[in-house]
Amino acid sequence: MKLVKTISIAISSVAIVGFIQANASGMNYAKVYKQQCQGCHGAMHQGGVGANLKPKALKRANAQMLAETILYGRAGTAMPAWKSIFTKNDAAGMVSWLVDWKNTVKLKLSLKDVKKTWKKLANRVELYKKYPKPVDVKSVKDITIAVERDASLIDFIDGTTGKILSRHKAGYAIHIAETNKRIPRYAYCISRSGILTMFDLNAPGQPALASVHVGESSRGIAASPDGRYVMVGNYNPGGAILLDAMTLEPLKVYPTSSVINTQGNIGPSRVAYIAQTPYRPYFTFALKDGGHVYVVDYSKPGFPIIADIPNIGKILHDAFENEGVDEGRFVYVASQGSNLMGVIDLKTLKLAAKIYTGPGTKPHPGPGASWYNKKYGQLEATNSMNTGDVVIWNKDNEVVKNVITAGGGLFVNTGENTPYIWSDCVLGGPHNYNKLYLINKQTLKVDRIIEVGKKKGHLIDAHTGKVLQTWDATQYKTVKHKEIKSKISNEYIVPYTAKHGVRVAKPVQPRLLHAEPANFGKWMTISEWTTGRIGIYNAKTGKFIKYIYNLTTPTFTYSISHREKVPGA
Repeated sequence: MKLVKTISIAISSVAIVGFIQANASGMNYAKVYKQQCQGCHGAMHQGGVGANLKPKALKRANAQMLAETILYGRAGTAMPAWKSIFTKNDAAGMVSWLVDWKNTVKLKLSLKDVKKTWKKLANRVELYKKYPKPVDVKSVKDITIAVERDASLIDFIDGTTGKILSRHKAGYAIHIAETNKRIPRYAYCISRSGILTMFDLNAPGQPALASVHVGESSRGIAASPDGRYVMVGNYNPGGAILLDAMTLEPLKVYPTSSVINTQGNIGPSRVAYIAQTPYRPYFTFALKDGGHVYVVDYSKPGFPIIADIPNIGKILHDAFENEGVDEGRFVYVASQGSNLMGVIDLKTLKLAAKIYTGPGTKPHPGPGASWYNKKYGQLEATNSMNTGDVVIWNKDNEVVKNVITAGGGLFVNTGENTPYIWSDCVLGGPHNYNKLYLINKQTLKVDRIIEVGKKKGHLIDAHTGKVLQTWDATQYKTVKHKEIKSKISNEYIVPYTAKHGVRVAKPVQPRLLHAEPANFGKWMTISEWTTGRIGIYNAKTGKFIKYIYNLTTPTFTYSISHREKVPGA
């Protein structure tokens, strides 16, 4: 697709004095950077979750230390160790490439170019008539959607049994999914490679109905409560795209290639979170590098931006909305560069407050947590990337509790049928990222800890240290199948088998993330990024139930029965 105008690209490899030369490696640095690095460091190397990697920022850095950071990661941050795919020469070459990198590409979002990529994959109307009720489940609300990130697959799972219904190829590194809340038979997913895909959950095998290539690097997605529109956000080229929720026809683009940033300068900005709200006919989305939030009124002709809310903070990322009274009125926006949660009031269309989460915390709520506490009333919570700290605040936007966990996390979540806030430690390093903390919603203390080892899993009483449950966590090699052409849709699917592969001789440390209520609140699903499985746990007790095996780096999960009740999700 042609979304960008390339002026010229000329990348030269140079030697760094006293260091290994870049040409000692055969790695395609630009390709690897795009696939593995730009999500955190930015397409323009401007930083965000990760550090600023522009040549000016690296000029005084020690090249050897930079290479070691690539190989071994950086404790207390989101930077992982890449030694499994980088040799020492690869790391040295990447540093040289970064130091000599030149931004020679001008990026701008174009409705005309996006429309050229719009594809119909199956006949939606025909399937709607043929399958008035779901074929593979009793109700589409039974379904939990899961992402196999590195396999570029989106899975549809019977959330009441754990059975995999279908697996679909839908773009490189699928990020998240969303459903149409008015017509929940329709689901959508966005990949980091900018492919937006729509699925029919009633039809057998949940076939893809349409796709569109909205950009080169994308993240956010939201669907309007009236079922008419979908909006997605791009990192590259920066901007948001409004689409018809029944066809995926692109309707309008909101370019952010030239906006005022937090320093008062004009420059490009990535679009981070996108959310809808039951409070008003609004979409809101964050200008990650601009530090402000746009509000779009989709009920008005031309879908105008009706508010630009500035001065929230540096490096905006994800967000969630309040539950309870005036549900969806307040949007809590994570500013990772300013260590705070900005509070957007959709009644006044102004910034209502800034909630500081602590020095160097980098808040990352993911779906966030909103619940009622008998002492404090309605409470909200976020996780923190760089520290093991769940920050909890009240309706007056005052922090009432900091709950300490074993390490930095990405996701905090809860549901109406669990007594806990479930918080991961996925950035806490190998000694801690195999733990997930269950925080009591009333006492605001850690009650239980799930800890999965290389061979055994344990549910631990956090107060006494007593092991309440032990289970077999033996790891098995993934049983894989080749992709095949769908019989219903013009797409490729990947068959699934539930049988075990051979036992892994040298198991790895499980990396737990993203707890999600499923099975109408009875279960919590927890992804294990490194072991290729999803664990199912009792939502009320935290006890392990069973595993879903044969997955590849599962990350995000989305339960329709849960998310239909959560504003903005």
